[in-house]
Amino acid sequence: MKIAIAGTGYVGLVTGSCFAEMGIDVTCIDLNSKKIENLKKGITPIFEPGLDEIVERNISAGRLHFGTSLADCINDVDALFIAVGTPPNEDGSADLQYVLDVAKITGQNIEKYILVVTKSTVPVGTSQKVQQTIAAELKFRNKNIEFDVASNPEFLKEGDAVNDFLKPDRIVVGINSERAKKIMTELYNPFMINNFRMIFMDVASAEMTKYAANSMLATRISFMNDIANLCDLLGANVNMVRQGIGADVRIGSKFLYSGCGYGGSCFPKDIKALIQTAKEKGHDMQILNAVESVNSEQKKIVFKKLEKHFNGNLEGKTIAVWGLSFKPQTDDIREAPSLQTIGMLIGAKCKVNVYDSVAMQEVKCIFGDKINYASNMIDATKNADALLLITEWKEFRLPDWEQIKSQMKTRVIIDGRNIYNRKQLTEMGFAYYGIGQ
Repeated sequence: MKIAIAGTGYVGLVTGSCFAEMGIDVTCIDLNSKKIENLKKGITPIFEPGLDEIVERNISAGRLHFGTSLADCINDVDALFIAVGTPPNEDGSADLQYVLDVAKITGQNIEKYILVVTKSTVPVGTSQKVQQTIAAELKFRNKNIEFDVASNPEFLKEGDAVNDFLKPDRIVVGINSERAKKIMTELYNPFMINNFRMIFMDVASAEMTKYAANSMLATRISFMNDIANLCDLLGANVNMVRQGIGADVRIGSKFLYSGCGYGGSCFPKDIKALIQTAKEKGHDMQILNAVESVNSEQKKIVFKKLEKHFNGNLEGKTIAVWGLSFKPQTDDIREAPSLQTIGMLIGAKCKVNVYDSVAMQEVKCIFGDKINYASNMIDATKNADALLLITEWKEFRLPDWEQIKSQMKTRVIIDGRNIYNRKQLTEMGFAYYGIGQ
């Protein structure tokens, strides 16, 4: 079987390379010619563990190809996956321009049956728009060619996306024909041999499932952050609370960690898009509005704790920041809490030293020379008045506290992810602040 992937971003590249890994002939298409030339050399545009190796291996095996023209390959494939970006509009709704551009090119060029699969995260009703766009182009060409449109939302975790795709816990597929079901089953069967969890449903429900899943996870995070902030006021420890409620089988322990807010390309964008979709139908998503509000405030929590410790006098202070990406194992800084924290530190006239193993170049594109970029985590703390932990990379888990203590000007640690031992650090002479402890 041969397939094409429109879009070589995070979702498209992982999808294409993992399908190729299972023996499928894949052509990935992107309009960015420089990106395509780099990919042909095995140079990937994103940091994702395991992705470089899988791309190089399948290029060498002749199963993974890259190009800039969808029209050139569309009649050589059995299915086309749309994995282009759906950035938010000013009102929070998803911009479907690139999705519908792909649909238009498809309708203008197909000469035989094809299954078009929306892989991008899109609002309910988008697949219908894709179908209408293709049909309109075929009508204009006076062509009567059969095609199907399916929805196959992705549930990939950045930092573990390759493993998620190769070993999925479930595959959600929205289809409207048996022919489409047969093709999707054949495509995903290699991934599901030991755990066949393909969930077929109507297309609208599949589109909604993606938004509902991300909304539930974001809700759990914001709920625990709200509880953590109350724990701070009442003298309770959110880590103990988390263990207590996580042991309840009706609740479970995942996504109950408090911290300095969520970021990334999915949760913030998808929450806003679902709120806007509901608004267009005259419905108010009261819980999700609260989720978004709590998260927006939570991104300020580390700065507020710092400001409180120094009684509002931060001007001239040197602040070390560990972790810039929105989560470990990625260089993605979209909606990252670090960006708001750094912006507030600059506003307070602090000297800011930052360190992240992979995301510093991305941050440099935003802040330039307004902040300092340390060569390693220890150097970032030299003469620092405080250390802020924003992203819990593994290398930050067990640092040399004695060395850090000896070179910091003022021994203050604000742990935005609750990964450190309060008792140990306070006994060493640090002023320690966690979230909800």
